[in-house]
Amino acid sequence: MLTLKPNCECCDKDLPGDAAARICSFECTFCPDCADSRLGGVCPNCSGKLEVRPTRVGPALERFPASTERHVRAQPCPGGAS
Repeated sequence: MLTLKPNCECCDKDLPGDAAARICSFECTFCPDCADSRLGGVCPNCSGKLEVRPTRVGPALERFPASTERHVRAQPCPGGAS
């Protein structure tokens, strides 16, 4: 099952399980603004392509909620300080 990380790894914006987000094949997670504007659709961790993260809604989100473990890059993301 896909791990729905709760925040953008660049700007730390909250990303609930039903929110728009971008992920790579390693499930690195970014908000659409950072993914598109700062990262150009490329994961800064693995150089993989960032794709739209599927959302989980309704009973599925209630039964399988997003993770509460936050992930933030140790080094700032390209394209700005965070």
